[in-house]
Amino acid sequence: MPAMLPPDLLPADLLSADLLTAATGMADDIVRLRRAIHAEPELGLHTPRTRDKVRAALAGLPLDWREGPSTTGLVATLKGGAGPGSAGRNRVLLRGDMDALPMPEETGLDFASTIPGTMHACGHDAHTAMLVGAARLLCARQADLAGEVQFMFQPGEEGHHGARFMLEDGLIDPLPDAAFALHVMPNAPHGLVGGRAGPLLAGADQIDIVVEGRGGHASLPHETLDPMPVACEIVMALQAMVTRKFSVHDPVVLTIARIEGGSAHNVIADRVAMRGTMRTLSPGSRTRIRESVAMVAEGVAAAHGLTARVAVTEGFPVTVCDPRAVDFGERVTQDLLGAGAFQRLADPIMGAEDFAYLLEKVPGAMFFLGMALADDDWRQCCGIHSTRMVLDETVLPRGAALLATLGARFLAEGFS
Repeated sequence: MPAMLPPDLLPADLLSADLLTAATGMADDIVRLRRAIHAEPELGLHTPRTRDKVRAALAGLPLDWREGPSTTGLVATLKGGAGPGSAGRNRVLLRGDMDALPMPEETGLDFASTIPGTMHACGHDAHTAMLVGAARLLCARQADLAGEVQFMFQPGEEGHHGARFMLEDGLIDPLPDAAFALHVMPNAPHGLVGGRAGPLLAGADQIDIVVEGRGGHASLPHETLDPMPVACEIVMALQAMVTRKFSVHDPVVLTIARIEGGSAHNVIADRVAMRGTMRTLSPGSRTRIRESVAMVAEGVAAAHGLTARVAVTEGFPVTVCDPRAVDFGERVTQDLLGAGAFQRLADPIMGAEDFAYLLEKVPGAMFFLGMALADDDWRQCCGIHSTRMVLDETVLPRGAALLATLGARFLAEGFS
């Protein structure tokens, strides 16, 4: 292996080859950590067992640690040794999330979840393990880094606003000059990296609608104010409203995912409750869809002599990737993994991510990493949030090397 030179003197292909070779050499450790986290998934803002696994995996390395009161999240800072003092030097953040989902696991893996009703079905176990690998790679090259790297180990991504809490707790102060994250995709081609400039993922808000009527015997509906058909009418009216009020060039997705009402086959309920999600790609549409849902639900209910109450729980903002960061990520990926390793996504994905809170404050990007099994048809693989989701662990070292290379190259070059 060639001797390590300062990053500003090191050709990109040599740096990439060095980090990829080193990451491949620690593949067993990365996989072992991923499996240990997978077997003990944790929910929400407090993931102490996962935090402790991260601390143990990085024990003894030259990292400054920060923790805050709101979460068990960690920020480990590596201060590079190249160049003059820290003033004016670049600072880059690399992020991995740590929490799981409240759902059963049906993979049959030897290291499947041991916690009933909890599963790492979104790949956060892999994200954490790859970020630990990246931290080890860059700690071994501390003397050659011209700046600081912040490794953000974040709980509470699955709807709990963990990134926002860590920002509010001051764990990422001062802010970095750029931020990057990877998200695994089990139903995307093996090893392929994807990204796009502008909106990558949607803003997401939860809606709750309660239709209030007057119940009674199911054989005498004319003596009641039945909320069930009104609730059904509201669902259909909302779908029509989206298609007629919002431009297809500024997408909006509204889904009512749950309806609850009634207690027996022959009883008309007093009320029906509905819950759903609204996904948007612009602040204007996000505001308008909230107003429009209330107008439609209340209006349809009133037309039948009933009432409807609408509550909106604010979710994550739109995940917007800086064009410079995406261009930079494409160059780094091609240098590391080859000319065909990066794909520009034509369209945003209407899922949501709380990495958006970082990208509201800092230029950066999230990239997707395909982890379908090498010999499988990726189109047939189970996607994220599936009880049967599996990942090809041979891709994990590539992800660790990509994160490390993004960090090292940004410190050396910025976005140029």
